[in-house]
Amino acid sequence: MSSSPAAVKAESLSQKDAWISIGIIGMLFFIFGFVSWVNAILIPYFKITFTLSNFDSYLVAFAFYISYLVMSLPSSYLLKAVGFKKGMMYGFFAMAVGAYLFIPAALTKTYELFLLGLFTLGTGLAVLQTAANPYVTILGPKERAAQRISIMGIFNKGAGILAPILFAAVVLRVGDSELFQQLDQMSPEAKDAATTELIRRVINPYAVVGTVLVVLGIFVRFSPLPEIDTEHESEEVAQANSGKTSILQFPHLILGAFAIFLHVGTQVIAIDTVIPYANSFGISLLDAKVFPSFTLAFTILGYLIGISLIPKFISQVNVLRICTLLGTVLTLLIVFASGPIQFWGMTVDISILFVVLLGLANSLVWAGIWPLALDGLGRFTKVGASILIMGLCGNAIMPMIYGYFADLYTVKMAYWVLFPCYLYLVFYAVKGHQIKSWKS
Repeated sequence: MSSSPAAVKAESLSQKDAWISIGIIGMLFFIFGFVSWVNAILIPYFKITFTLSNFDSYLVAFAFYISYLVMSLPSSYLLKAVGFKKGMMYGFFAMAVGAYLFIPAALTKTYELFLLGLFTLGTGLAVLQTAANPYVTILGPKERAAQRISIMGIFNKGAGILAPILFAAVVLRVGDSELFQQLDQMSPEAKDAATTELIRRVINPYAVVGTVLVVLGIFVRFSPLPEIDTEHESEEVAQANSGKTSILQFPHLILGAFAIFLHVGTQVIAIDTVIPYANSFGISLLDAKVFPSFTLAFTILGYLIGISLIPKFISQVNVLRICTLLGTVLTLLIVFASGPIQFWGMTVDISILFVVLLGLANSLVWAGIWPLALDGLGRFTKVGASILIMGLCGNAIMPMIYGYFADLYTVKMAYWVLFPCYLYLVFYAVKGHQIKSWKS
């Protein structure tokens, strides 16, 4: 970090300092997960309270994640100017502003203001993700990067398991299932009163979240987290990059950014659509709220498998190939399979289980792409990381595409959008990451 006098090379950190750093970054990933995956229940909640179409309800994910496209490159320049720790603090403060915006949004019952709050939350997260992901990637041996990212994933998805359940516990009431069914039969005045009461339930949770984010920003600023020098290049990397003048001259990075775009899109579809998909089979919101947590639990299972097996028994690139192929197969099963099964005390269609199992298929894709895409970037690492973070806008765009086809056809047939995504991810895992020149 050129502007930070305390910047150190990652390899010079002691094992103790490295583990302290990983612990602090793990806390950040927990926050990323909690704030991000609560969208899984916000989407159906807003759909009911604002009487939205599938397409309009997925504006929640769009507003939240499109900020990554807008803010990732500015985030890299911010981090270059002020350093990782100050940059992270500013990121937390921006997230706090976004959380606090939920208060006037709920008081005025304005969906657009909620979307602005979500965009502001995403803006802060873009800064934090731009800092944290390359930090974890370089904080140790390259061949164990997927292992470290998997540990971060456990923090992230663990928070994701808790988020919708805690949100539902705080916001939903025992009689809400009946209330939701009665809304369409109510008079306009009664419906307005009921939905106003429903929407104002988010005020207290997000006021607490905003305050916690301010405290965390101050904590990170004064934490023992070291500034890492990402500008340093080894002799070999410096020689390989000597003729490079632009980040666009690294095909494996650009192809990797598109892979990230599709991967996060498939992941957010699996998590954010499973409740509405279960609703389509007559399963209530109160019962369906557990499905995103199961999806994330399978993701954590995948992380644990990765931590156990990579790189001792299997390389991270082979795990990436397995996961992407599994996602392709599961997509076909979601679309073509049907029939009742017993799951968690409920009778559900088997295709819902295959949506949940996408959590396992998606688990090690992110961890596999990052080290492959950043490999050999040297002084371009920070900008390269911001390009990859821009790929997170797939979380914004892919659910909208799913929602469009769900309205046009059915929520089941809309899962076809996943199929070409997984095919591309298979290509990147097998061939795309090896392309080092556009001419070859």
